[in-house]
Amino acid sequence: MTAINLFPTELTIEQIEVGMQVSYSHTVTDADVKAYAGLSGDNNPVHMSDEYAQNSRFKARIAHGLFSAGFFSAMFGTRLPGPGCVYISQNLVFKAPVYLQDTVEATVCVKAVSTRKRVVTFRTYCTVKGQLVIDGEAEIFIPKKPKIEDGVASA
Repeated sequence: MTAINLFPTELTIEQIEVGMQVSYSHTVTDADVKAYAGLSGDNNPVHMSDEYAQNSRFKARIAHGLFSAGFFSAMFGTRLPGPGCVYISQNLVFKAPVYLQDTVEATVCVKAVSTRKRVVTFRTYCTVKGQLVIDGEAEIFIPKKPKIEDGVASA
């Protein structure tokens, strides 16, 4: 497996190999949940109200599932494959809740590369304390790098 630099990269389709992966960890806070609710408009009380959540099947407030899944996009756009890539598709299965103060580790791992289509298929998953909480798969389009001639970029 090839190691990935943790700083922004811009890999070409030819540089991407099956097995490459990168991870990102984040501890979910009350401020995160409130900010996500404000941006998304999802004010479901299971995320926002301690009292409501205590009486739910979760017994405490949980983070929005797409909050954790959003880390995949961040890794695609900045680390693997890096700037310029474009999401084609993403499927997700939410296996377990993520609670406030949980540390989520999100990982993207290359499953397949189609150089002809310029598409990379990734397994995408999140864990909390080693337990799988989100599992999925994404397809990412990798554009050709622009050619630079006389300081002007062209496709």
